[in-house]
Amino acid sequence: MPYFTFQQHRIHYREQGHGELLFVLPGNTASSACHAGELEHFGQRYQAVALDYLGTGQSDRLDDWPASWWQDGAHQVVALADHLGAERFHAVGTSGGAIVALWLAILYPQRLVSVVADSTLSIFPPELVQRNVVIDRARRTEGQVGFWAFAHGEDWEQVIEADTALICALAERGGDWLEGRLAEVTCPMLITASSQDDALLGGAEDNLAMAQQISQARLYLHHTGGHPLMWSQPDLFRAQADLFLSQL
Repeated sequence: MPYFTFQQHRIHYREQGHGELLFVLPGNTASSACHAGELEHFGQRYQAVALDYLGTGQSDRLDDWPASWWQDGAHQVVALADHLGAERFHAVGTSGGAIVALWLAILYPQRLVSVVADSTLSIFPPELVQRNVVIDRARRTEGQVGFWAFAHGEDWEQVIEADTALICALAERGGDWLEGRLAEVTCPMLITASSQDDALLGGAEDNLAMAQQISQARLYLHHTGGHPLMWSQPDLFRAQADLFLSQL
């Protein structure tokens, strides 16, 4: 399995296909292991790559997750692009991975060809974090534990606890994961979501507000599906992403 070195840490990634570089960016609590379907699909037309951010999946662990977690994820993606010899690339992120994609567009506008941001919000209010992160993750259902163990291995609990602590700390500071910089995104962007996604709590209006701040944004909301749309309605999501990418 391929790795590259970033700031003296090993980062694991998976890749499939050939062509322009396209990153598939996992959401919080997930890893590249969860995106075999996306790598297979996008790998038919692109060099599709998914990585495990530091502290997750099969990458090196971190003792502490900094408040700049998503920005750091963007830096790791660019370092991997450099490792792969690609100057410019596409980013397809879901949930927290969409936040990483948006930070890429903010911090590295010259590197991004386009972004697909699926099932995310730029601001997560404390009540949303309490319900959908703290309370939900504390349930430790068989399905949750199975997913986390598949994504991260035997020490999955350390990863989930670190991730939960990070999100709670940011929520206490206002929950603006993009620090008011969303309008700085200038590359073509597709925002996708389900209007029935309980994890987003009124996300249809919030997704519209996000799109209105981005000069080249398109918004696709579907009336069915859960969180994320990428997995709850995979054929529909891929069709919309393919259409968007084909028109660039």
